[in-house]
Amino acid sequence: MRDELVHRHQPSPNWDERALPISMVVIHYTEMQPVETALEKLTDPEAKVSAHYLITEAGEVIRLVDEDKRAWHAGISYWRGHPDVNSASIGIELDHPGHAGGYRAFSDAQFEALVPLLARIVKDHDIPRANVVGHSDVAPARKIDPGELFPWERLAGYGLCLPRPEKLEQGDPFDNDASFYLALERYGYDVTDGHKAVEAFQRRWRPEKIDGEIDGQVRAILFQLLLDRDQGRTR
Repeated sequence: MRDELVHRHQPSPNWDERALPISMVVIHYTEMQPVETALEKLTDPEAKVSAHYLITEAGEVIRLVDEDKRAWHAGISYWRGHPDVNSASIGIELDHPGHAGGYRAFSDAQFEALVPLLARIVKDHDIPRANVVGHSDVAPARKIDPGELFPWERLAGYGLCLPRPEKLEQGDPFDNDASFYLALERYGYDVTDGHKAVEAFQRRWRPEKIDGEIDGQVRAILFQLLLDRDQGRTR
């Protein structure tokens, strides 16, 4: 498949056939540097990992797996009723040192390459903004990427993911922590490890404070997200 947004192809053998239609995009960071190290792993048949795309810090877009195939990027994961996220998603790896290698802001060149690629993917597959997520959203017990410095709000400015709710309904909609976890699961998260699920929610929606604690602010944000979805303001 020819795509003017892709600078080069480096095919990975690590894929199989999809069992579900494409309805999601999952954003990762590689946590490996230099980028050649990440490419080597993502194309190594022994590693059994891959993604559809890798974007370097310089903004080069590399296709590893064709979009109609199931890349092996999400691992054990779950989102909105789907335990096989790989079958339903396109995976984009961002070349980045990650938390283990000196976590820092993502480069402008990388972001500027991501935006048109993601816009094309979202349009081609009619992907809801709510289904453009981070690896930590679909695997909260295992993963923290792309992390709290990923510019979700900047991406939301292009209409490519949901923005953080600005107007929050007053009052506390959840009687206790159990009701919050039920609501968090209803929104899409795997809440098997409740503390990690709350951390993942905070990392995405309130990155300035990630402590895994259920407080009034995270309750209000979750309630507003559900309200917006249920009232048809978001998908």
